[in-house]
Amino acid sequence: MPIHRASALAVLLFLAPLILAPLAVAKPKDKPPFPQYILRAHSVAVVVDPSAGISIDDPRANQVAQKDVETALANWGRFMPVLSPSQADLIIVIRKGSGKLANATISDPRQNNRAGVINPTENGVSMGAQRGTQPGLSNNPPMPEAAGPRAEIGNVEDSFFVYEGNRENPLDGVPGWRDVANDGLRSHNVPAVDRFKKAIEEAEKAAAKQSPQKQPSAPAPANP
Repeated sequence: MPIHRASALAVLLFLAPLILAPLAVAKPKDKPPFPQYILRAHSVAVVVDPSAGISIDDPRANQVAQKDVETALANWGRFMPVLSPSQADLIIVIRKGSGKLANATISDPRQNNRAGVINPTENGVSMGAQRGTQPGLSNNPPMPEAAGPRAEIGNVEDSFFVYEGNRENPLDGVPGWRDVANDGLRSHNVPAVDRFKKAIEEAEKAAAKQSPQKQPSAPAPANP
């Protein structure tokens, strides 16, 4: 064997344990802790992503998804749906995906101008007749555009982002939970809400396991 090959092999054998050792002890990263503000929340507002346009192929896609999410939340019963984000502990931002890399839409910032009252019903929720405009949700809102056709790039999948409410410019924060998936906002069955419910249940079970169990108190000494 030539001398330079023998030297290279010796160096490789020497370095191999140093290279492989970190890989042997590497562990998968722990999931970030589930936000406590989600577990403590009582009310929720569901809004359409302010940057979403109105699909030319399905103009009411986002509004239908918004109502479906509110209905699923009302049927779940854990959170009370409210209209105004300023009155909500959580703000869920939804956006219906187009299933296409590019989709023709029309810019219209009035998508979140809705009826002013949410009434629970046996089948979900219904809206009152009063009209209201959503307050500002971000310090950096989308630039206003003249109404007209435009092309949205991306947004193939449905999105469901959960933000902390009761704060200034809530959408400028980091989502506490998110779901981006094909058909995540499917009507009547809303898989994104089901996955959100499962995530909360798992977080509560994990918290219960970590909480120290109450020890039985020692019996009082008997009187002589």
